[in-house]
Amino acid sequence: MSENLNNNAHTPRYAIGIDLGTTHSALSYVDLQASDGEKTAQSVLGVPQLTAPGTVEELPLLPSFLYLPHPDELAPGQLALPWQADGEGEAPTAVAGEMARSRGATTPIRLVSSAKSWLCHPGVDRRAAILPNDAPEEVTRVSPLEASTRYLSHLRQAWDAAHPDAPFTEQAVTVTIPASFDPAARELTADAAKAAGYQALTLLEEPQAALYSWIQGSEGRWRKEVKPGDIILVVDVGGGTSDFSLIAVLERDGVLEPHRVAVGDHILLGGDNMDLALAHLVARKLAANGTQLDAWQLRALTYGCRAAKEALLADASVESWPIVVPSRGSKLIGGSIRTELTRAEVSTFILDGFFPQVEASARPAVRTRAGLTQLGLPYAQDAAVTRHLASFLARQLGATSELQGYEGRQTADATFLHPTAVLFNGGVFKSELLAKRVMDTINDWLYLEGAEPARMLGGADLDLAVARGAAYYSYVRRGSGVRIRGGTARSYYVAVESSMPAIPGMEPPIQALCVAPFGMEEGSEMELPGQEFGLVVGEPVDFRFFGSSTRRQDQIGDMLDFWGPEELQELNAIQMTLSPEGRQPGDVVQVRLHAQATESGTLELLAVSNDNGQRWKVEFDVRATVGE
Repeated sequence: MSENLNNNAHTPRYAIGIDLGTTHSALSYVDLQASDGEKTAQSVLGVPQLTAPGTVEELPLLPSFLYLPHPDELAPGQLALPWQADGEGEAPTAVAGEMARSRGATTPIRLVSSAKSWLCHPGVDRRAAILPNDAPEEVTRVSPLEASTRYLSHLRQAWDAAHPDAPFTEQAVTVTIPASFDPAARELTADAAKAAGYQALTLLEEPQAALYSWIQGSEGRWRKEVKPGDIILVVDVGGGTSDFSLIAVLERDGVLEPHRVAVGDHILLGGDNMDLALAHLVARKLAANGTQLDAWQLRALTYGCRAAKEALLADASVESWPIVVPSRGSKLIGGSIRTELTRAEVSTFILDGFFPQVEASARPAVRTRAGLTQLGLPYAQDAAVTRHLASFLARQLGATSELQGYEGRQTADATFLHPTAVLFNGGVFKSELLAKRVMDTINDWLYLEGAEPARMLGGADLDLAVARGAAYYSYVRRGSGVRIRGGTARSYYVAVESSMPAIPGMEPPIQALCVAPFGMEEGSEMELPGQEFGLVVGEPVDFRFFGSSTRRQDQIGDMLDFWGPEELQELNAIQMTLSPEGRQPGDVVQVRLHAQATESGTLELLAVSNDNGQRWKVEFDVRATVGE
């Protein structure tokens, strides 16, 4: 799904793709004038960034970290970037990129990390200055929205500095988001891009971007590696999330056409969890030797474990990696705590803890939570990616049942949807060990149900695949190359409260009204047939929304009285006051509903008054009030 925010009045020279990642961001681009069909002239932008005070280097990745220095910490000019050298803009108050990551490892209370994960956290005000979430009062905080804006702005300015004759605002730009982002998080990402000066923007799901990159990189060979009837499972485990998507390969008029048929739920489980788990492992080792770490040192240790994990899992020749935990005392160097992680420790710990070999019937464990919890990210309660994957494939058992050419391909006694090919994405899978574990686990499940083993689609650049795929998609949108089809990946519903007399101790029951069916084409608008509703205006009201990735038969206007706990998941409720527009606060206006699925997956409900055609807009976003 994608969202076109603004028509570009200029004919773009380049199609730009941006991976706004949890741990890294990147920009790739296709020269539209030098590309033809599936033959594309594609490059990656070297991003100028500070690697040390006063030192700027061009790197292919911009680490998604923001460091908030003390006003007296650095000399004037030490944070200046090339495009600020002539005095343009305000003096920088924060630094993004490699220096932020390295300096923040020793002063974690001033480091903003995982802004993307906070951006999709429904339990906090994502426009409020809350990061770093455990910083002391003297540290100026920023919002998840602002941090995301800073990364996007940095990439825009880096582009303009490198391409003065092709301004960023005149190019075709695609920014990626997790497929599992709910509409509010998608809206916030779009808002961050607008705040960063993006004038023409499309949003694209990351697993689709990874497949686009694989298609583009194959230079046409993909048609020999997949065939009609294939079901491609994209397993994307990045820094912050585990994202699963299913893409079916259809044949229409002799041409292969990929169709995205399912996406998983939002699972906050990725490399960040692994880094934190490794930090606790090392802390227990240190504690056994009499060294106790405080919370500040544990955060610093977590960043050290990230570097160790990346080095040890990516290179089989590296057997151990040193870790230095800074002291809180005055003798910073002499008081540092030194330890190490070995490749055997990291491999065994992550394999057994995050990628255990489980049966296809395994499901994520759910534990009873404590009544009080620290403010933090709502990480998945079960750390086993393979259990989440088993649950996803089981829920999507019928995802291809109505697709042309897929009838009878799956046995009647199958307990999960059988993928035929697997594409890995995300930095976690730089480790061949982890990719092999997932492939072995999936193929064990398939073997026990009498199915052919799935094959792995190789050749992906795990650091840059999403950015490259996004740039290729920007190119495809202009009529060239291979397009993945889809529509909405979920059905969406709004809660309708039943009209009934007050009963002590009982809330009025609700029904779920389908306002966007599964597969609704982006950009389309539908009127809910034959139904009228009362819309409360002029006073605060709640709109409750639900989504379903499994109910594929529901049509727009269908009203559900009952549903199972696995069928509908409640999304963020929206609290707002709709403008009374000349009516009294609290009036109930008779309206008909129109539903529109924008190209980003954001759902808009238009309530149209029966008497004068007056329109109100209700959408999945996080604004306090919306009226039209």
